[in-house]
Amino acid sequence: MRSRGSRLLTFTGAIAAGAAAMTYTAYQNDIKAARRRVETDMRLIDGADGPIELAESGDGPAVLLVHGAGGGFDQGLDLGRTFLGDGYRVIAPSRFGYLGTPLPADASPEAQADAHLRLLDALQLDSVPVIGVSAGAPSAMQFCLRHPQRCSALVLIVPLAYMPQRVTAAAPSVFFEMVLNTIAASDFLFWTATKIARLTLLKTILGTPVQNYWRASIDERRNVDEMLRSILPISRRAAGIRNDSVVSSTLTRYQLEDIRVPALVISAADDLYGTYEPGRYTAEQIPDGRFVGFPRGGHLLLGHEEEVRSQITSFLKECPEAGKRTAMAG
Repeated sequence: MRSRGSRLLTFTGAIAAGAAAMTYTAYQNDIKAARRRVETDMRLIDGADGPIELAESGDGPAVLLVHGAGGGFDQGLDLGRTFLGDGYRVIAPSRFGYLGTPLPADASPEAQADAHLRLLDALQLDSVPVIGVSAGAPSAMQFCLRHPQRCSALVLIVPLAYMPQRVTAAAPSVFFEMVLNTIAASDFLFWTATKIARLTLLKTILGTPVQNYWRASIDERRNVDEMLRSILPISRRAAGIRNDSVVSSTLTRYQLEDIRVPALVISAADDLYGTYEPGRYTAEQIPDGRFVGFPRGGHLLLGHEEEVRSQITSFLKECPEAGKRTAMAG
C-alpha cells in the first residue's frame, strides 16, 4: 500500500510539474509577443522631461488621440481604429509613465498637455482635433485650455472629469487594493488573472458590468478579451497607472467655460468608473459642448461601437477647422 501510495504521489507531482511547465511556457510566449508588440512601429522624440514615445497610423487629417489608464501608444492606435475608422492620421503618444515615456517629477495633466504641444511641434502640426479617452481626458482638456490655438476640436470619451458634489463609491478594502496593486506590478500575475479571472478584470480594470459582456456580440467579446491581453506588459505601464490614480484623487474643476472649440462628450450611465454625470457636466459647461449618453455599455461602451464612431466622425466633419490637413508651413 505504501508503495502504491508513493507511486500515486509521484504521478500527481509529475502532472502538477508538467502543468506548471506548460503554464510558464504559455506565459513566456505571450509576454514575449507583448514585448515585441510595444517595441515595434514606435519612435521617440526629445521632450523637456525626457523622450516622448509615439506611433502613427492612417492617412488624412491628423488627430491627436490621448489614451486612457493601462494604455500606451498601442492602445491609442487601437482606439483610433475603433473610434475613427479609416481616413484619419492618428497620432498616438504614450503618456507619462507608460511604455517608453518616462514619468517626470511633474506628471500633472498640465505638464502632460505641454508635452502634447512639444509633440505637435516636433511633427510640425499646427492645429488638430484632440480625443481624450478616460484618464487621457484631463490632459486633453488642459491642452485646449493652455494652447487653444493648437486645438481645433475636443472629443472626450468616458472621461475622467470633475463633478461638483460627486458621490463617491465606497472605498475598496485595503486587501483588495493590495491585490490590484500587486497584479498591476507583475506581468505574470496579470497574465494569470486574464486566464482565470477575466470577468473580474472586466469590472475592476475595464469598468464594465459583466452583463454587458454577455449581451455583446461574439466579435465584441473577442475584442474585450484582446483588450485585456493587450495591457501586457503591465509592468511597463505601472508607473503611469499609479500616476493616473493620483490625478484622479486630486482632480479639480477646470475653467471649462474658456474652452472655445466645439466639444463632444460621450459616456454610458452604467460606467463603473462613474464618468456619465461628470461627462454631462463637462459638456454643459463648455460653451459649444455636446453630450451623448447611453443607458448602458459600461466604460467600454459595449454595443455602441458603430454609433460612437458615427458620432465622432460626423462631429469632426462638422467642425470646419478639424477636417483640414494641419501641417505647419516651413
